[in-house]
Amino acid sequence: MPEYIIAYRGGRKPATQEEGARHMAKWKAWVADLGAAAINPGTPLKNTRIVSATGVSEDSGPDPMSGFTIVSADSMDAALEIARACPTLELDGTLEVAEMMQMP
Repeated sequence: MPEYIIAYRGGRKPATQEEGARHMAKWKAWVADLGAAAINPGTPLKNTRIVSATGVSEDSGPDPMSGFTIVSADSMDAALEIARACPTLELDGTLEVAEMMQMP
C-alpha cells in the first residue's frame, strides 16, 4: 500500500494551556483513529532552516514546517481524506500531502 507524508505547516500557537491541552487531546484521538494506517504517527520539528544555492536562511517564511505524520492509504484521495480530519487545521495551519516514492 502506498505511503504518504502529511507535513504540518504554519498555524498559530494555542492561546492558553487549556486550549493547547484540548488541541493535543484532539490530535491524539485523530492519530488513534488512524490505527495501523499510522506508519509514523507524528514527529514535531523545530529550528527550521532553508538551504539554497546561495546559502542558509533562518527565515523559513510565513508557514514553516512544524512536524509530519506518515500514513499508508489506498490512494492520494484517501490520504487527503485522512489529512482533512487532522485538528491542525483548527489552528489555521495547513497540511502538505505527498506520496512517498519507494526507492530500489
